[in-house]
Amino acid sequence: MKPFFPNSDFQLRSSIWISIVALLLILPTIFLPSNLSAQTQTETQDQPNVGAETASVPAELIGEWSVQMENDLPAWMSIEVADGKPVARMRLYVGGIGPYDDAKVEDGRVKFSIVKKFKKKNNKVARPNSTTLIDVGLKDGKLDGLMTKQTKQGKTLTKFTGAKIAPMPTEAPDLSKVKFGERVTLFNGKDLTGWTAHEADKKMGWSVVDGLLQNDTPKTDFSATGAYANLKTTDKFEDFRLHIEFNIGKQRNSGVYLRGMYEAQVVDRDSRMQGIQGVGAVFGAIEPTSNAGKEGGQWQTYDITLVNRHITVVLNGVTVVDNKPIARPTPGAIHTNPMTAGPIYLQGDHTSVSYRNIYLEPVVKE
Repeated sequence: MKPFFPNSDFQLRSSIWISIVALLLILPTIFLPSNLSAQTQTETQDQPNVGAETASVPAELIGEWSVQMENDLPAWMSIEVADGKPVARMRLYVGGIGPYDDAKVEDGRVKFSIVKKFKKKNNKVARPNSTTLIDVGLKDGKLDGLMTKQTKQGKTLTKFTGAKIAPMPTEAPDLSKVKFGERVTLFNGKDLTGWTAHEADKKMGWSVVDGLLQNDTPKTDFSATGAYANLKTTDKFEDFRLHIEFNIGKQRNSGVYLRGMYEAQVVDRDSRMQGIQGVGAVFGAIEPTSNAGKEGGQWQTYDITLVNRHITVVLNGVTVVDNKPIARPTPGAIHTNPMTAGPIYLQGDHTSVSYRNIYLEPVVKE
């Protein structure tokens, strides 16, 4: 029987051609100078990776900033570095705080985006989603930023600058050694002398009725803003001890802002807002140790001390926040620089509320 090797000649020819091709590929590397091979390898390693960051965050940009927007929108920003990457936080009035995941460095500037997704009502979008792009760096030693907000209605550009905020004090103040000055009466029980609406274009619900500073609005929900004006003192203050009494109805909402920056929450004890958002809280920042509030419709008392960026809150005679540091402005702040003075500010764009017996004692500086 004839052996069964029908393709033996073809296989032999294929093996020869494969050997020739392999030899041709190897020959150049044999005769190339060794230093050229090493140079080629080094140049390849030195090429930047696609998408890799080629610059670090400028040291002068790192820290907290009180931001001054071109459109007067109050804002606060923080730029830090963690694990070699930029960490960006920003609060635009009542907006979030971050950190924002897409923060990156390009040409010495930090860039990140703030995306808002609004909830649907009755299967319809109440307001369009928005994306706000932040591009911030330093120009001639000063903060230089651009905010680009994109909605379905179009794009708006807002420039901003800012003032650097000193680092948070490492130790709480010894309040036993703090001296307070003479009492400053903020509400005279007769009229709105010493107070002014924060928003001139909103409805004025504030008036004095039977010796009470009273805000009347038809609003009953807990949404962040409304058609009625907030109220603030015409004078500005640094550190102090504030006394204020409030009467808030059941499931109603207001707030007292220290220096226009830090909100002491004003709700009843049984409010849907509890804990870090409840009565006695520095809203969204410091949770009270207990709920010392009263039922809606009863008079309640705040005695609040602000010294060296630390807050003590006494609610109805009970200390619920004891000399705790406050690192950044709370939502709704109209002032964001803790190094400068600010007003006492009362929320009026929420629901109806009454205040009385408002006075403070400023800290006496040595």
